[in-house]
Amino acid sequence: MNYRLIPIVWLCFLAGFASAGTRSVTDYTGQKVRLAQPAQRIVSLAPHVTELLFSIGAGERVVGAVNYSDYPEAAESIPRVGGYNALDLERIVALEPDLVVGWQSGNNPADLEKLRRFDLPLFINEPRRLTDIPETLRRLAVLTATEKRAEAVIADFEARLEELRRFSDRQPIKVFYQIWDRPLMSVNDEHLIGDVIRLCGGRNVFGETVSLTPQVSEESVIARAPQAIVIGGMGEQHAEWLDRWRRWESIPAVAHHHLFMINPDHLQRHTVRILQGAETLCGQLQQVRDAQN
Repeated sequence: MNYRLIPIVWLCFLAGFASAGTRSVTDYTGQKVRLAQPAQRIVSLAPHVTELLFSIGAGERVVGAVNYSDYPEAAESIPRVGGYNALDLERIVALEPDLVVGWQSGNNPADLEKLRRFDLPLFINEPRRLTDIPETLRRLAVLTATEKRAEAVIADFEARLEELRRFSDRQPIKVFYQIWDRPLMSVNDEHLIGDVIRLCGGRNVFGETVSLTPQVSEESVIARAPQAIVIGGMGEQHAEWLDRWRRWESIPAVAHHHLFMINPDHLQRHTVRILQGAETLCGQLQQVRDAQN
């Protein structure tokens, strides 16, 4: 037996059968995606998908992407096919893709169904756990024949993730993570950000809510008494959002000056860069612990 072949065989078993021509994987909805050959013309329906494709060396094959697909810099020149929740279906079809990669919780379900009717190969992505990111990379690598490049990226991601697990069993910190201001919105424990909070030893104060991104009230935040308030969102709005909380000194996070900001591109995109956001969040929650000791 040639034991050097075992890792390759195991990868194919996990991600799906991939010969020199035919490529086959199962997506996050349980649908089989089968291509006659590695994808050469890809349309990405989410900014994080565009970034994932670039990270495994398939970025030059992306012929269409949604708005805000701005990383890496080369992604900015890709023709646009609308927003992730308002797709230009005619434009997508006109690009004649041999693979479309969608986002289950981000794209309009009706748009995705219409794309299926056009008989376009559609892979639906929906990462809810940090371990879903390397698995997504593996499946996309099968569809694009970029397995070797992907495995190097995955190995680095998994090593960094393992290093951060040291925070998960430390003193729990109650966290309110804000993704939007008006309306005030957070995330639940099923969201990928909820998994990052757990990784860092945090307890999401809205973790039990049903909605993936619940709309909440100031009163409900105050009642949950978070020990840390972390602001995501977009760009320069961060400082203004934090100022809004400073008047509520009854909140432990405010009383002890544990108000934090994180670059949303590092935590709110389901890509390998999420570990940059995780490293930041874990450090912030450790500041809270250190202040209590």
